[in-house]
Amino acid sequence: MGLNIQIFGTRKCRDTRAALRFFAERRIKVHFADLAVRAASRGELTRFVQRFGMPALIDRDSRRFAELGLGSSGYSDARWLERLEAEPMLLRTPLVRNGNELTIGSAEDTWKRWVEGSRGPQSP
Repeated sequence: MGLNIQIFGTRKCRDTRAALRFFAERRIKVHFADLAVRAASRGELTRFVQRFGMPALIDRDSRRFAELGLGSSGYSDARWLERLEAEPMLLRTPLVRNGNELTIGSAEDTWKRWVEGSRGPQSP
């Protein structure tokens, strides 16, 4: 079973660069979706929301969050989805997908498990 890795993030994000480096060092091809160029689709975002909940996707410490004055916003999940589509710099990154498996932020232990699982049983 091969890996099908998709990474959503920006090249300015330290954790996104670390994720790209992690897979590159293991010679694993990834599809990188640069959020500075193109926002993630509602369907992709919904997949992460269903798994982790909306609060996990929002980077409340980001500069953009502060610039937009969202600290006291009482948005519904549907409104947040609209906002995250329009303002991808509000996302906590990287968002990493391997088929139906997902991670948010730095999750090297999970990525290692994916890599080890893709290689199958090792002979002694």
